[in-house]
Amino acid sequence: MRVPGAVPESVLVRMTDTLRHRGPDSSGYYRDMSAALGHRRLSIIDVRDGHQPMSNEDGTLWITYNGEIFNHADLRPDLEKVRHQYRTRCDTETILHAYEEFGPECVTHFRGMFSFAIWDKHTRTLFCARDRLGKKPFYYYWDGRLFAFASEIKALLAHPAISPQFEESLLSEYLHFGYCCGEQTLFSGIRKLMPGHWLRLTAEQFEIRQYWEIPEPDPAASPADDQSWIAESRARLEEAVRTRLMSDVPLGMFLSGGVDSSAIAALMKPLSNGPVKTFAVGYREQAYSELGYARQVAGKIGTEHHEVIIGKDDFFNALPNLIWHEDEPISWPSSVSLYFVSRLAAEQVKVVLTGEGSDELFAGYARYRNYVLNQRLLAAYRFAPSKLRAGLRAGIAGTRLLSADIRRKLQHSALGRGEELESLYLDNFYAAFSRDEQQHLLRVPSGQTYDAYLHYWSARPQSDLLSRMLYADQKTYLVELLMKQDQMSMACSIESRVPFLDHPFVEFAARVPDRLKLHGNVGKYILKRAVEDILPHEIVYRRKMGFPTPLRQWLMEPEADALFSQLHDRDSLLAPYIDFAYLDDLLLSHKTGREDATDRIWRLMNLHLWGKTFITDRAPAAPVCS
Repeated sequence: MRVPGAVPESVLVRMTDTLRHRGPDSSGYYRDMSAALGHRRLSIIDVRDGHQPMSNEDGTLWITYNGEIFNHADLRPDLEKVRHQYRTRCDTETILHAYEEFGPECVTHFRGMFSFAIWDKHTRTLFCARDRLGKKPFYYYWDGRLFAFASEIKALLAHPAISPQFEESLLSEYLHFGYCCGEQTLFSGIRKLMPGHWLRLTAEQFEIRQYWEIPEPDPAASPADDQSWIAESRARLEEAVRTRLMSDVPLGMFLSGGVDSSAIAALMKPLSNGPVKTFAVGYREQAYSELGYARQVAGKIGTEHHEVIIGKDDFFNALPNLIWHEDEPISWPSSVSLYFVSRLAAEQVKVVLTGEGSDELFAGYARYRNYVLNQRLLAAYRFAPSKLRAGLRAGIAGTRLLSADIRRKLQHSALGRGEELESLYLDNFYAAFSRDEQQHLLRVPSGQTYDAYLHYWSARPQSDLLSRMLYADQKTYLVELLMKQDQMSMACSIESRVPFLDHPFVEFAARVPDRLKLHGNVGKYILKRAVEDILPHEIVYRRKMGFPTPLRQWLMEPEADALFSQLHDRDSLLAPYIDFAYLDDLLLSHKTGREDATDRIWRLMNLHLWGKTFITDRAPAAPVCS
């Protein structure tokens, strides 16, 4: 952080200790009259000598850094040739010397995941940067006088000048998406440095600039045929996996049994010197467990496999602790699964590889396929009279003749939806509470629901439909997904690495033709073709489950009444905003099976617990990986 005058050591220690779970191995501090840097270290590269904050040769630059620069050993010889002197083997020092040599352009040389801050005590300049895709978090507070930054928001709240306040303008966006698509957070005044951006602060200037962008599709750069695309995809993915095996400590793999994690594990096995440890999580309810698939893959490729099975009590008892770790309400129930498999892995390794990112690169989610199909249906359906279309929509929404499941499926189609983007795509496939539903739930105006997302949707008006969907998700949904991955693994003091989001691989994926991403009804077609020789066919082409959770079932059981009663707390964060009569109807509809309100109840439950943890009750800090 940077403030005029000395920062009390007690403040710096308190902020840094809040992040002990991110770095249990050691701590370090730097202070002068203008700045203070604190660090908690998870020792992975150069365990003995890589302590932070770290300085350059003459002590004019100081860095605190989170992440891994996978090409740091390749950059080092060129930096040494121009007389930069190394004292360690770690990548932290490469960032310092690259900044000395290239200034802000240093970030364009790095291949990896990172957020860091460099303080130049001579020029009194603070330079901060975040990796291209947002694999490592960077939060900051700036009021024109105090600048504070951290890997997690809770560390900022440990500063006496920063108090937690709810950013009411984001309530509607949160109720819709479950997360904030732009740089704002649910804490007023606390923002994210967005992926692919750097920030520079001097006594005269505060500036943020974008240094990297996901490239637009370039048809002219296509290989000669589909098989060439597939072969290049395989080769590039192998390279991305190989670079992420850099470690001086034990390393493992999260394995769900889906094609993404299975492909990474299968490529990882022959590249590893020792046995590959894989870790999987499932629920006691067999219908929601993927453990069988994970076991099949582990047996096929020969990994040392480990599992954890969790139940309803495990899930709900962990939730308040995990909201504390995520800083904001938990977007998806799969965060809980991720926490438990992280805790399992932490017993044996310090680093894991994961399969995140493939769906957003190669159209793996059903919503991409369904929206394309809906657009084709609309091309014919628009010839029907508008009154007929409106009547059919109203009939589907109001009928009691159809089951909740059939009605839900029809309402995902153009028959049961409005034709505009907000209804047919965003409300359809992202929303818990649509903007129309919020008119009934909220006693206050709902605010801007879609604006932050539509900023990215509108950024590339000339791109085709699938490319726009993928780009918008890569800039919003994926950023939240990576935050979940980082916070849940770091809650248990392990680092997660994401080969699919190696930025050269992302740039390659942007060039892949749509027909090789969404091929008929098959998403991620190019990836599946690229790895079908190393995985069982039924694994490659099985239906995507994606860490399913029996949450709907649990919320229909009598024990759920205790959870529902919390939502009626008149002193909670929610109380000033919601219509309790509407809430009662919603809960009753779910319990009786009249409609599936799982996502809506989940949103409200998480917002309530978040408010209790950070705003209204200020619950004490959670234990580490309990």
